[in-house]
Amino acid sequence: MWRRLYLHRGIMVFESAYSARAEGSWGIIAALAHADGSATHPLMRLLSSRTASMRDLADAVHALCMLHGRQPGVIEHAATRNAQPLAQDWLHAASAAFTEERNYLAKLAAAAGHAPSTPGQAESEAAVVGQRHALEMLAQSDRAGCATGAATALMLDWAGIRVTLDVAAHRFGVTPPDCVLPIDNEIATVIATLGETPGVERAMAFGAQQLLAQHRGLWDLLDARASARDHL
Repeated sequence: MWRRLYLHRGIMVFESAYSARAEGSWGIIAALAHADGSATHPLMRLLSSRTASMRDLADAVHALCMLHGRQPGVIEHAATRNAQPLAQDWLHAASAAFTEERNYLAKLAAAAGHAPSTPGQAESEAAVVGQRHALEMLAQSDRAGCATGAATALMLDWAGIRVTLDVAAHRFGVTPPDCVLPIDNEIATVIATLGETPGVERAMAFGAQQLLAQHRGLWDLLDARASARDHL
């Protein structure tokens, strides 16, 4: 049910984002990230607080490891199947930076221990595996702009996710490393450069929207899992 509801909501956000067209490609993707990024999800706001449940934080860390902890991931697939040669250098630099985030995730998962026991564990794992597969397909799209839109949206959305990871790090006794991911100004320049035609611009916005949708689905799943644990 939530998938159908989110699809409808995502379409509305996607359409409203085009009101930012005057700002070009960056305005469109930034509007999507602002409206539907991970930081706007109710569970993320709870996890980012100092009173967040240790079990919920551990569950989020393990789920993020399943979704983004393996290499190649979204950025690497986008670089390998890159339909926009101008993006190649940036994608390689972003991949190197995101490797540091993967290492951070691995340390957090080790410090957190096992994922918390939750009803429907097998189904949850299958759902996250399905999301990872969907992102891999998105990042390997031959449509110019689709993969780079997903990669840039991942960079933008990770800023909100990093806040939760740093909260988890402090709770689990891990020192958060410096974040070396591209800053918004760098991402804005890349997006503006790559969105050279309306067709590519639309493809980039679609890729960004789909990545944000998968992230939103992950938080919905983790929220349901937290509720299930509360009722054990």
